[in-house]
Amino acid sequence: MQHVSFDRDSRSGLPPTVQGTVVTVGTFDGVHLGHQAILKEIEQRAKSRHLHSVLLTFDRHPLSVVRPDEAPLRLTTPNEKKEILAQFGLDYVAFLPFTRVLARHTPEQYVREVLVRRLQARELVIGYDHGFGRSRSGDFRTLQVLGQRFGFDVDVVAEVIVDGAEVSSTRIRALLLEGRAEEASRALGRPYSVRGTVVQGMGRGRSLGFPTANLVPSDDRKLIPRDGIYAVRASLRTEIRDGLLHLGPRPTFPGSPPSLELYLLHFDGQIYGEDVQVEFLSRLRGVRPFASAGELVEQMRRDREEALAFFEGADHAR
Repeated sequence: MQHVSFDRDSRSGLPPTVQGTVVTVGTFDGVHLGHQAILKEIEQRAKSRHLHSVLLTFDRHPLSVVRPDEAPLRLTTPNEKKEILAQFGLDYVAFLPFTRVLARHTPEQYVREVLVRRLQARELVIGYDHGFGRSRSGDFRTLQVLGQRFGFDVDVVAEVIVDGAEVSSTRIRALLLEGRAEEASRALGRPYSVRGTVVQGMGRGRSLGFPTANLVPSDDRKLIPRDGIYAVRASLRTEIRDGLLHLGPRPTFPGSPPSLELYLLHFDGQIYGEDVQVEFLSRLRGVRPFASAGELVEQMRRDREEALAFFEGADHAR
């Protein structure tokens, strides 16, 4: 898979040898199971027609340009999206800068200038709820008409149902904000993750017998799940470790700011300055105040036992 970018001359970045493509278009935030169904479809169709498969995606969420106050937080940062997409058999991923000029394109302008002229689309595969053009005024019927005019086929991939509901980026955001990490994982096809850098904290966790690593997220537009205590899996250096994450306020210690504090099971090393990716596996409980540090320590011991049981069960289920 190659990444290509639209340059200032409006070229797609595709090599001149590319003479026809099967394309899909979208923000693809999260690259969830619904997105994955579309990607598999364009791979198969491109191979059967001896064409190249292309995902056209954007460098930012369109709402961040047209209605910034309504723009959602990201499920995947640009780098995370690239890493996930690399797991699929696409020929090209084209990143298109989403600008106010592009937002004003009519459906016909968008199809003619972007899909046909730049990407040489011979077939377009879209999700069931795809909208495009100025104010998302274009839909499947619009594309069928334009496809006949410009010479490309249009196909729709049906919704993917998980846990009785349609998979969408909007639904996954809602699940995470409710702390329903396991349901979000099933819709994504993998655990939701957040990356951050370990910084020096107050050392309170170590004084309580639970040394923690304080994380600062690497992207302030990244969605952070609901406050709580989570069973997590952390990737650092070349290791993957099981652990617990405290996310949110620390009401037992008034005046302490909210935090992301990672406690790694069976680990006692120093990781200050390290970049860590944390996968949210299960929310064990909410955050609540305790009358004393001693009561908090007792609860932390119970949390650790619950996490150990969770991971033991997860290992047996593999």
